[in-house]
Amino acid sequence: MLLLLGLLFFTGLAGLAWVISQIPLPSEARLASTSVIYDASGQPLAELHGTENRFPVELTEVPRVVQDAVIAAEDRNFLSHGGVDPVGILRATWADIRAGSAVEGGSTITQQYVKNTLVGSERSLVRKLKEAVVAVKLERKYDKRTILEKYLNTVYFGRGAYGVQAASQAYFGRDVGELGLREAAYLAGLIRAPSAGDVAIDAPRAAQLRASVLDAMVDTAAITQAQADAVRAVPLESYVFAPTPADATFINPTAGSEYFVDYVRRQLVATYGEDRVLRGGLRVETSLDPAIQSVAYDAVYGTLDPDDPATPDAALVALDRDGRVVAMVGGRSWRDSQVNLAVGAEGGGSGRQAGSAFKPLALAEKLAQGGSLDATYPAPATIVLAGADNGADWEVSNYDKAGYGRLSLLDATVVSSNTVYAQLALEVGPEAVARLATQMGIDGPLEPTPSIVLGTQNTSVLDMAGAYLTFGNDGTYLEPRVIRTVSDETGPLVEDQPAGARRVLDPDVARQVREALTQVVERGSGRGARLPGPAWGKTGTTEDYGDAWFLGGNDELVVGVWMGHAEGQSIPMLNVGGVPRVAGGTWPAAIFRKFMTQVAPGDGRDHPAPRISGQEVGGTPVAGEIPAPATTSPSLGTDATSPPTTHAPAPAPTTPPSASPTTRPAATPGAGPGLEPAGPSGLGPGPTTTVAFPGLTTPTRPNLDAFR
Repeated sequence: MLLLLGLLFFTGLAGLAWVISQIPLPSEARLASTSVIYDASGQPLAELHGTENRFPVELTEVPRVVQDAVIAAEDRNFLSHGGVDPVGILRATWADIRAGSAVEGGSTITQQYVKNTLVGSERSLVRKLKEAVVAVKLERKYDKRTILEKYLNTVYFGRGAYGVQAASQAYFGRDVGELGLREAAYLAGLIRAPSAGDVAIDAPRAAQLRASVLDAMVDTAAITQAQADAVRAVPLESYVFAPTPADATFINPTAGSEYFVDYVRRQLVATYGEDRVLRGGLRVETSLDPAIQSVAYDAVYGTLDPDDPATPDAALVALDRDGRVVAMVGGRSWRDSQVNLAVGAEGGGSGRQAGSAFKPLALAEKLAQGGSLDATYPAPATIVLAGADNGADWEVSNYDKAGYGRLSLLDATVVSSNTVYAQLALEVGPEAVARLATQMGIDGPLEPTPSIVLGTQNTSVLDMAGAYLTFGNDGTYLEPRVIRTVSDETGPLVEDQPAGARRVLDPDVARQVREALTQVVERGSGRGARLPGPAWGKTGTTEDYGDAWFLGGNDELVVGVWMGHAEGQSIPMLNVGGVPRVAGGTWPAAIFRKFMTQVAPGDGRDHPAPRISGQEVGGTPVAGEIPAPATTSPSLGTDATSPPTTHAPAPAPTTPPSASPTTRPAATPGAGPGLEPAGPSGLGPGPTTTVAFPGLTTPTRPNLDAFR
């Protein structure tokens, strides 16, 4: 009976082995490979991976000491067996019995590779038999070096690291080719217990595993006893990195580059899909200039006291003339908040109102329709546009109810007259302004209402910078881009080419807008943004000082700066760094100047002079000096929107000047704070002008005069 049962048992095993042997060798799945993002200088910024952080390497890149450590610890007879090692199984079993725990494995390296990549890790006799059969077949297909290379690129070492190269980065911050005996012994010990063997989790267990590997290497004559003793004497904590936070895929995350990396990741996922980005081994060269990024972060968050609870948040985007994002400051600390304040909804936020920084887009539309910067408009302190608010009157006021008589369109831009631009909105048509804004890259829905010219709709720093780049590029829009090249193991996928280039403005129109913005910097609310060379730009401030902007540039870069509280624009920016009321001409202009003075101060070359009504516009304005309001002569304060008595620019401040509360009256009740503070102070309310615009509509909104 026993003989019969034995025959049946072995017959069954033989039959099962025969059935399994008929199964073809499974196709090896393509290994997941970590994608890497590089800055413009070729230095890595971040690694993108899912649960498998993997960097495949060739065996020639793995030091011999690492190979010896793994073979000694996992499969001493690897070079001589045919895939399965019965002697090794017996030896491992005896070692485990003596130690009272699993200290040595019985599966060969080939079997472990088969389990990890081909047949899975189900605990069953059938799976174990299949593993053995496939291991034998694999040994017949590949030589030992190929199998060892495959194993070292797939085995798990803990901390999300699959493969010896990823493990070397995770535990030592170095390439595998730089490892020595002490690192090799530690990594080989981790294969047996990836989590428990982590020195950050269980230091005694980690030391025990390292010691067992060293003993095995001595037994196999890979090292001497003296070498093993020398490594034992070195504390693991002295050369093994502490684990990084779970969400940290960044390499040297300096100067706020995490926000830029996350934006790049979102772009890649939108194009290639998440699986390919996290597992496809992409190599992504970006536009980020590390030196410029460092200056940008310091200009934004090194300007004000970060420990002051009243200090607002801020964002900056810098574009080169080809539309590349060379710097992006999306927030103060990625660890504290992952909302990218520079890109609006694409970064997890909602965008912010641009205030008067939106006015140049309406100016461009007016000029495109044949208008002239010479054209004059009534510029009363308050204007009532009859019938413009869904049939009701629309009342708009200038800052501090200042009246200017009549202003040319050029000078109305310099003083940022709301009453002139309200008329302009109705004249050119809100639909035309919204359409042009969309063509210039302002993403998201824009409601074609007259108040659009006052910047009452949400946008982002990146979109606004892209729109202003259109002015800098003589009317050609270039979609801002953060990715220069993308490649994978098959070769290049994306070449470095400008994206979305299209002509949206006549070159002369763009130059006229740029000339008006040059005057804003020379003698208007943007005087705090003056550079050693030519510069142009526009300030923007929203109701109750909830947002403050400066957009501008020169022949080298176009830059957008925003400041506000991330919690919402209902929080006013008051008494920040000595500035009573933060507007676009204060801290944002100063940040622009601090940044540009270091990275792109200008080379003294001007753009070609535009022609306005047949006249060359150069150093003096066609319309002459801006007339003083009809009430009293202004006493110019910080960022005054009225000009000095001469056209020569005054020396630019090195830091944002602070306006004393005594030099400027409080905002007129019911008129909003009067944005772009630091406008003419000491002004009484001017006269109100009523103009009929029947049939034009705008949604009811209080205090539209506050947008300036």
